[in-house]
Amino acid sequence: MKQTDRRSFLKIAGTSLGIGVLYSAYPAAARGGEAGHLFSELGKSTGEKVTPFSFLQLSDAHVGFNGPPDPLGTKAFERAVDMVNALPRRPDLVLFTGDLTHDTEDRNVHVQRMKQFQEISRRMNVPMIRHVPGEHDAGLDSGGLYREVFGETFYSFDHRGVHFVALDNVTRPKPEVGAEQLAWLKKDLARFPKAAPIVVFTHRPLFDLRPDWEWFTSDGDEVMNLLSPYDNVTVLYGHIHRDDEHQIGAVHHYGARSLIFGFPDPSGAAGPRKAVPFDKDHPFKNLGIRTVSFNGAPRPGTAPLFIEDVELTAREFRGINGVQQFLRNPLV
Repeated sequence: MKQTDRRSFLKIAGTSLGIGVLYSAYPAAARGGEAGHLFSELGKSTGEKVTPFSFLQLSDAHVGFNGPPDPLGTKAFERAVDMVNALPRRPDLVLFTGDLTHDTEDRNVHVQRMKQFQEISRRMNVPMIRHVPGEHDAGLDSGGLYREVFGETFYSFDHRGVHFVALDNVTRPKPEVGAEQLAWLKKDLARFPKAAPIVVFTHRPLFDLRPDWEWFTSDGDEVMNLLSPYDNVTVLYGHIHRDDEHQIGAVHHYGARSLIFGFPDPSGAAGPRKAVPFDKDHPFKNLGIRTVSFNGAPRPGTAPLFIEDVELTAREFRGINGVQQFLRNPLV
């Protein structure tokens, strides 16, 4: 197979809802030429024809969390469901990158929080929903309850010629993937050619974004060593409750905002991690819309992705009068 530049392979266009990110995967050419040959080969590898599709990333709903720094509970999560259902083009799937629920030592309460998460997420008019755990879902019992309710904590699947890999970096005693999962990942990737499109979704970042805030994965370098031979890798993660974009080698890493509250820019904050305070006059501050589009074949030195963030204002929230009434009696 010919070696193909990653920018000639995949066109990514997306809309982050501030409460999530919409990605669209478009082959650069549907037929013929170098790209057409690549897509044909990938179809043989995965057994699926490579065709355009879109998907969503949502993260950190923390169902069960109420009170400071955000008294809205599941309101942003429910708003996300409304926005997904209002999209003019239905996404093929939704990826939740962890902390679906907020932890508690009361098993029965945690079960109810997981069931509430499922009830809300199932309102989305999408064909497929996939999850990975966050530390709040699985840290207290090494993922035991999470597996009972949601299934395995790591796995992979193919969709329209793209290979998706769910990685668990939260169920072990420290922030790591672990030797067993690394061996599984190596075997899982072995059947794919160098130019295969691979999307990894996980909770914690796989690089040292801010180790003193636990924004890292201790064996993330080992994961990246397994991914580094591939030209078209995207890593989606949550945990940091803010928009973030990093490129390390040929791998692009994207962090998503949460569905509950934000954290500050780690590069400008000193000391312990503190959530961005809730602003009752602007209840959706730090939530917004981010558009992500691929610029085709950019000139050398220009970014392949165009990103624009638009803050979601209270005026855009359906039923704002009801929300204001809610805020007069915040949950504690």
